[in-house]
Amino acid sequence: MAANRKEGHKQESAAPQPAGKQGGQGLRAAIMAGVVLLLIISFSNWREISRIQTTLDTRLAQIENRVGQVSAKVEQVAAQPAQPARPGPDLNRVYKVNTTGAPSKGPTNAPITIAEFSDFQCPFCSRVGPTLKKVEEIYGDKVRIAWKHNPLDFHADAPLAHMAALAAHKQDKFWEYHDKLFANQKALKQENLQTYAQELGLDMERFQADLLDLENKKVIDADKAEAQSFQATGTPSFFINGRLVVGAKPFEEFAKVINAELARLNVPVPAEAKAN
Repeated sequence: MAANRKEGHKQESAAPQPAGKQGGQGLRAAIMAGVVLLLIISFSNWREISRIQTTLDTRLAQIENRVGQVSAKVEQVAAQPAQPARPGPDLNRVYKVNTTGAPSKGPTNAPITIAEFSDFQCPFCSRVGPTLKKVEEIYGDKVRIAWKHNPLDFHADAPLAHMAALAAHKQDKFWEYHDKLFANQKALKQENLQTYAQELGLDMERFQADLLDLENKKVIDADKAEAQSFQATGTPSFFINGRLVVGAKPFEEFAKVINAELARLNVPVPAEAKAN
């Protein structure tokens, strides 16, 4: 019996723990694991935040250094004496424009000469075309119009277009070619220029040679230099008997200057010009 009691005691001692007690131990283990995991995550986040902070500090230091350099440069520029304003053309001056050899239309002895500094790729130069035609119609043989080349540097296709116009001029087709160029300002590549020459019936072999003739470039460069000497660097610029009119002005602006010149020369002003 005693042996059975002892055995029974041992068996009782080895009996499984209550479920509630086991659950409590598992919960504590899970909590501990969660705490450890949170600590690991927090440490990782701290390291990432620290890295980002270091990067931001470095970048901020670079920005502050750059701002300091820019500020120093601004102060340096501000300390320099102001440059005098570039003089513009004198609207009250009568300029002497060289029109010898320039493409022109109208009598050579006309009382009024309009020297037109223009650019074939300039939209404003194209826009003033109808005004000039009206000037020709109303003033007739009292007006001569002379063309002066002034291709602007930022118009990439303009220089070759001006060379082509001079090549056409050598075959007495300048004004016809002039009209082609202004009618097709968005198509001024070399193949286009050749097409316009063919349409006008030009001698193509001669046209091709003249298109690359450096003597033509000298003419264009001389015209540009003359415009710059007058500070008339914009296009179009007109000199009506030497009096400057800038831009694509309406007919009335041209008529005002032309009529004043005709009156000064004791030449009758056409009635249609007075009416306008």
